[in-house]
Amino acid sequence: MKFSRTGELVLGVIGTVFTAISVILLAIAVSSGSAALDDPELMGQFEQDVITEMQNDPSLTAEDAEMASQFLSEGLGAISVFGWAAVVVLVISLIFNILALVFISKNRNPKLAGVFFILAGLFAFILSLTSILLYIAAIMSFVRKAPSASQGHHPDDLDYYEPNRPL
Repeated sequence: MKFSRTGELVLGVIGTVFTAISVILLAIAVSSGSAALDDPELMGQFEQDVITEMQNDPSLTAEDAEMASQFLSEGLGAISVFGWAAVVVLVISLIFNILALVFISKNRNPKLAGVFFILAGLFAFILSLTSILLYIAAIMSFVRKAPSASQGHHPDDLDYYEPNRPL
């Protein structure tokens, strides 16, 4: 009797697809955001608009407006760095997810696949839909065991119930 790991495979493939889509969309967003930050005309216009708005705010002093403008220009550069770091973390999650799928397919090593599913879930941001699916696949990998040959039903077993068997 062959033992199937279809549930783990399906959850792992769905997690892989979600992670790949996240990597692609985040990479596009970060690269276009970085390109916008590198455009001096666009950044100059943005900073000018922010400075104008801050100068029109009566609760801010000129020193506060200058400090906020400096923080804004430095903070936008940090967003790009954190965006690329998130892309790298998601790629690591994708690699762990693919490794888990390799080890769970054909029931090769389900315990190691469960560890890889957990690592992929951690790198896919702890409480995202993808990570929850991967945690479920990991639990299934750890808990489900293939039935042993001695667990087959014997014809004289009194606990065995077959409704169409003659008495």
